[in-house]
Amino acid sequence: MARRKDENQIAFAGLQEIIRRDAERDGITLPPVEPEPKDPKAVKAGLLGGRKGGLARAANLTPRKRKAIAKKAANARWKR
Repeated sequence: MARRKDENQIAFAGLQEIIRRDAERDGITLPPVEPEPKDPKAVKAGLLGGRKGGLARAANLTPRKRKAIAKKAANARWKR
């Protein structure tokens, strides 16, 4: 699930679109913007920690507590 963009990210994307349109109108080709590469070790460690954390938390929850968390999540989804 993708994260929602905040106002600054939306404004930046809009500005980039305006710059691209102006450049095309003037016959200028802009090089594509590539995201900075991520450190593979950091990505691997982050995935491992997230997977372990979720399983460990689920193992420690009582059925009653899991149900309360699920209800809260469902209410939050349907609230929108």
